[in-house]
Amino acid sequence: MAKSVVVVESPAKVKTINKFLGSKFKVVSSMGHLIDLPKSTLGIDIEDDFKPKFIVVRNKTKLLTKLKKETKDAEVIYFATDPDREGEAIGWNLIEHIADGKKVYRVTFQEITQEAVLKAFEHPRDFDTKKVDAQVARRILDRVVGYKISPLLWKKVGSRLSAGRVQSVALRIIVEREREIQNFVPKEYWDIGVDLKKDGCEDVVSASLEKINDEKAALSTQEETARAVADIKKHEFIVSDISQKQVRRRAYPPFTTSTLQQEAFNKLRFNAHKTMMVAQQLYEGIEVAGGEAVGLITYMRTDSVQISGEALAKVRDFIKTRYGGRYLPEEPNRYKSKKSAQEAHEAVRPTDVRRKPEDVKKFLDADQHKLYDLIWNRFVSSQMTLAEYEQRRIEITAGPYRFGASGSVMTFDGFLVLDNGIREEEPKIELAHYRPGDSLELLSVNPTQHFTKPPARYTDASLVKAMEEDGIGRPSTYASIIQTLVVRNYVSRERGVFTPTELGIRICDLLVEYFAKIMDIGFTAQMEENLDLIEEGKLNSPTLLREFYQPFKEELAYAEGHIVKEHDFVDQHCPDCGRQMVVKWGRRGKFLSCSGFPQCRFAQPVTSGIKCPQEGCGGELIRRRSRRGAFYGCSRYPQCTYVSRDLPGETKKE
Repeated sequence: MAKSVVVVESPAKVKTINKFLGSKFKVVSSMGHLIDLPKSTLGIDIEDDFKPKFIVVRNKTKLLTKLKKETKDAEVIYFATDPDREGEAIGWNLIEHIADGKKVYRVTFQEITQEAVLKAFEHPRDFDTKKVDAQVARRILDRVVGYKISPLLWKKVGSRLSAGRVQSVALRIIVEREREIQNFVPKEYWDIGVDLKKDGCEDVVSASLEKINDEKAALSTQEETARAVADIKKHEFIVSDISQKQVRRRAYPPFTTSTLQQEAFNKLRFNAHKTMMVAQQLYEGIEVAGGEAVGLITYMRTDSVQISGEALAKVRDFIKTRYGGRYLPEEPNRYKSKKSAQEAHEAVRPTDVRRKPEDVKKFLDADQHKLYDLIWNRFVSSQMTLAEYEQRRIEITAGPYRFGASGSVMTFDGFLVLDNGIREEEPKIELAHYRPGDSLELLSVNPTQHFTKPPARYTDASLVKAMEEDGIGRPSTYASIIQTLVVRNYVSRERGVFTPTELGIRICDLLVEYFAKIMDIGFTAQMEENLDLIEEGKLNSPTLLREFYQPFKEELAYAEGHIVKEHDFVDQHCPDCGRQMVVKWGRRGKFLSCSGFPQCRFAQPVTSGIKCPQEGCGGELIRRRSRRGAFYGCSRYPQCTYVSRDLPGETKKE
């Protein structure tokens, strides 16, 4: 009797899942997308309700042939592709190629453990065509935008450039932040602190000026501050109020894709792409004790903070046994997911809470262990009791001036027993010596000058947070959006901070000028919500696509009629043919080309104008890019191999 065949996406899962299912099943891999829109043409019949033309990906024909052979004798095919829209569509598109005339089932599991996989196969289901429709609609939207706008970029800016529906909006966020920074004008402001002492008491109280005449203190110049300091010294300092209260701090919810990427950057300095790559390895399976391969975490593309009943019971039992009853709340901690979250999904968590980070450390590489430790700690702490603090505050009055000092002391660590690096205690203030009405001696007045700072440039963490808050993209897309911007040289990532390149700014400005709707954050967020409605069966994809395309078509027609090719000539002539040189843009940035192209193909990079410091070289330094970031190399490479992260004499960035 022919085996039942199980199709998964990644070859890394094959061995693990086959071991769980046994000899009655044969597990094979599709290696991701085998069926997709053609690269050379639009592949969408706009006039026929946006009907897509899916084909076998050109370099995947051998894989599909192999898959056909592996499934030829099967009577039943189970599609166990990833449990999201994209996974649903990958499996659905394969049916007509490998499953014609066979029984077809869809199985999904949030974790690759024997228990979860076997349970999923006990309850196979039909394909969710609404999920498929939503994914196909997204693919069509992205294709239409990319294939219609990109040729205009070639015409206006340079060849081989491309635009994307979502990443272009993410680029706009980065560019607008850069302009905020450039246009920022710092404002001066002053703080005043005082050191005070009670007669007969050794403690010194350091307090800050908070109010003047019952209004928030706002000192903006040195002269104004000097007058206030002089006046403050004339008054007697009296304790006007003392307060003490208990404050509780709740644990953070378990990770979603977004919060995992943010925390991995903040704590581990992993960029979003690296975080997802390492998480994928932990999800697909690691060989642990006894050589058994098992998934260590649940599916890492999710916007839900829900936890299954079984996992909840296990973590509560673990907390009580390991840390004691005081660390276990009477009822499980409940967290609310975003409105758009798919409740069938779970948060990112360890598949078995009893598998502690220290227990699996020897089976993991350094990055895998760091990320697993982060996920494990966040999950366990999310189900622990609150941390408790005693917050103390003293208010002091000096004529019209009110000063305050506060501090807190942890009285019970609660979830912070895991020490996630978020213990934040203010200076301890001893209040036992003070009573309202006490007179205090002024020891010193300490004015301090400050200047307001511009908003910070985006990092992987803050950009992911901004995209999530604005509703741009979905969990499965954050890392790829960022990676696309970096690879296309629209932004540079230096020490984890994003700066738009000159090319990125030019493209962003062009798109904002001619495609205001596409580049509108609110419009893009609404499209994401509409895709969710398609998945929920509340909207059909042709309706959405028609509503999108009509205004887009109008913007496109206007752009095509008004965008003209511009030549940015420079005072330099081609050494081959004598024609004037012109600045052009490509995927790697700016370069100089002969204006006689394509008849003359001479081109050269734009140098920094700084001579190569290598003795006797004579070349100039050029800004180049690699997978590790930007660097400066000699224009005479490979004859000269000089490289540096910074220009000679430039202060090294922290």
